[in-house]
Amino acid sequence: MFDGADFPKSLDEELFNTWLENGRESSLSYHYMLIIWDEFEAHYQPVYVESRDELNDYAKQKVLNSRESFVAAYDLYSESRVV
Repeated sequence: MFDGADFPKSLDEELFNTWLENGRESSLSYHYMLIIWDEFEAHYQPVYVESRDELNDYAKQKVLNSRESFVAAYDLYSESRVV
């Protein structure tokens, strides 16, 4: 996943699927999984949010701070990309 010139490196699909499963199995009521690129660590990481409003807050920023960037967001249950 995330292959191509627009992304710093690819993301292993098995790891991505594990993140989706972890979000669905959480005792908190998460609905979305955001993929964040950490420039310092040079890897992707998931961030789980409960509402579309929280998701939109991340998506508007694109660059979250000096080391993190928003990449994409997925619905945990349909597994479709929403941003």
